[in-house]
Amino acid sequence: MVFSRLAPFIQEYIYRHNWNELRPVQVAACEVIFDTDAHLLVAAGTAAGKTEAAFLPVLSELYTIQPQSIGAIYIGPIKALINDQFERLNELLKEADIPVFPWHGDVSQSYKNKAMKNPRGVLQITPESLESFLINKHSDLQRLFGDLRFVIIDEVHAFMGTERGCQILCQLARLAYLTNRQHRRIGLSATLGDYVLAETWLASDTCRQVITPKVDGGKRNLKLSVEHFFVSETEDLSSKNQGDYHEYIFNLTQGSKSLIFANNKSQTEAIIASLRQIAQHKGEPDIYHVHHGSIAASLRQAAEVAMQEKGKPAVTAATLTLEVGVDIGNLERVIQLEAPTSVASFLQRLGRTGRRGEAADMRFICAEDITVQDAPFPEQIPWQLLQSIAIIQLYLEERWVEPFKPLKYPLSLLYHQTMSVLVAAGEIAPKDLAKQVLSLSVFQYITFDDYRMLLQYLIEINHIQRTDTGNLFLGLAGEKIVNKYQFYAVFPEVREYQVKQDTQEIGSVAIIPKVGSQFGLAGRTWEVLEINTQKKVIQVKQVPGQASIYWRGGSGIIHSKILQRMRQVLCEETEYSYLQKNAIARLRTARQLFYSQNLDQRNFLHLEADKCLIFPWMGTIGYRTLERLIEVFFRETYRIKRITGRNPYYLQLRMPQENLEPLYQEILNLPHLQIIPEHLVSDSEAPQMEKYDEFIPFPLLRKAFIHDYLDLQQVWEGLGCIPLTNKP
Repeated sequence: MVFSRLAPFIQEYIYRHNWNELRPVQVAACEVIFDTDAHLLVAAGTAAGKTEAAFLPVLSELYTIQPQSIGAIYIGPIKALINDQFERLNELLKEADIPVFPWHGDVSQSYKNKAMKNPRGVLQITPESLESFLINKHSDLQRLFGDLRFVIIDEVHAFMGTERGCQILCQLARLAYLTNRQHRRIGLSATLGDYVLAETWLASDTCRQVITPKVDGGKRNLKLSVEHFFVSETEDLSSKNQGDYHEYIFNLTQGSKSLIFANNKSQTEAIIASLRQIAQHKGEPDIYHVHHGSIAASLRQAAEVAMQEKGKPAVTAATLTLEVGVDIGNLERVIQLEAPTSVASFLQRLGRTGRRGEAADMRFICAEDITVQDAPFPEQIPWQLLQSIAIIQLYLEERWVEPFKPLKYPLSLLYHQTMSVLVAAGEIAPKDLAKQVLSLSVFQYITFDDYRMLLQYLIEINHIQRTDTGNLFLGLAGEKIVNKYQFYAVFPEVREYQVKQDTQEIGSVAIIPKVGSQFGLAGRTWEVLEINTQKKVIQVKQVPGQASIYWRGGSGIIHSKILQRMRQVLCEETEYSYLQKNAIARLRTARQLFYSQNLDQRNFLHLEADKCLIFPWMGTIGYRTLERLIEVFFRETYRIKRITGRNPYYLQLRMPQENLEPLYQEILNLPHLQIIPEHLVSDSEAPQMEKYDEFIPFPLLRKAFIHDYLDLQQVWEGLGCIPLTNKP
């Protein structure tokens, strides 16, 4: 029996908290940890007990035979999740002599020094702080991690297929190499599309197998709704359109514990400012918070505390910062503004609710500018509404979640890990550096010739220098990069101005306002009093009214299957049960528009004069690739003057109308031509996509762009879904 094998203090904890039994996923995880030496992938729904499934057996193992160093590392994607897990672990470990140490930028140095003096127990850390260990504590790694037994990676889906995930794999492989000890890995996720891909990722650079227990999570009760509004960006809240939209959201959240997800920071600011204004007008209490990466840590923590406090209403608008598993135990409802970019994101956000046996409750609210009815044809299609429906249907019908695509040429990370190994070693022979770096599985497609080219280039730009004996060490230009704390992260740092009211930090903004102007931040309006350009600080005072602020940011990668399901939504006559009154009417109008242009039979359309449209129904990467195919192979022949559009929804070509149908037939014939990706990038191009790409030689950048940012196969598959019967 699994329970009897748990450490005594864990058994006591279970008795004290009146657990009736261990959950199936917890039993299965214990059996893997206790009875095998395999890695473990815990893939189970939100609130299935994944965290305990990992920690109950791990802590029991550490209790039975105490390690002589840190025994387990917990890697979380964000500080908030680490802080949340710290509180849960601390309670569990009260009666055991196993310390737990959170480690990130907000943890005091004195606390960190205590952990380093007597390294034991569990270290909770972000990938960036772990990179700092490998660089700055290189000579101390054996003492710190020489008896490391387990590494738990939470929210593995958030790491897989990203440079940050590749960074983790590099770190763990380097740690195992430097300590000469192979740890066991445990991955946790509620939203995996392909278990085999996830198992391969988790086992990287190790010889152990990965076991994923198959556990029946039971049927979840869902409450879903989708509503639609026409609004006007130029009108205030007193206008009917704006009022209906904001009143609807206000009523959904009034007196409740609700989490509003938006796809960008600006949306979170705007909605909270509006809800706060409505509450003030109605004499209701201010229960509103904003949570995103440009909000001060103290205000983010205040939002988390308010959301976790029992019996008190609170409403927080967030980006993906609250998408991962920070426990908000009694959350009543999730509201999604517009469509998420993926089914995985939908599931993560849906999983914030329904954690205590209640139905998971999620409301989608899509808004379009009221002037859309007079807009050019492609903007008359409610893309966000269609995307919301497609994402919901893909989950309900197929339980489909996007598989991740491994990066073949993570060159920015290659630079980063090269410099990290070099600065940790101080001085190293080129062959030893190449052996250490290229042995890492994430660089399996990097050849020795590729790496030689990179090292030679880094020597040329003085990031690396040679000794008289031929060894390599850090160059002066390289020192300027690696000596900044931002170097530990592989994602670009956003250089923003800090916003303060006296000494209290409010957050930060990227666009510098003028003195005397007003802007919105943390859901409130601020007037600029003073700007210190040297310290990058903006002093403000709070003022009444509502103002806005804009942050730059990408819209994410949308999978082709979502676009194809969106087309199906337009083609079929299904009346989805979760659509509300306005959404039903808007979808009906969109379907009429779709059929009126015969788009069920063709994917191109003549507009006025020399403008033409193509609807690829492909994902973000397929769209990007098709756009390049048209640019490279057809622009000159078909006299295309301009290619614009909205990725991934439609392409707009400015060209003679009589050339469109022949062009489209050529596009449909593309899969039969002998085209290779290299045809799509010119010798003069070197697209810089990642943080350190500016330090990569051009030939390597072109290779990375071709293989990781374009996908001919996605285009061929997409074209195969296009009807061949085209009615003019």
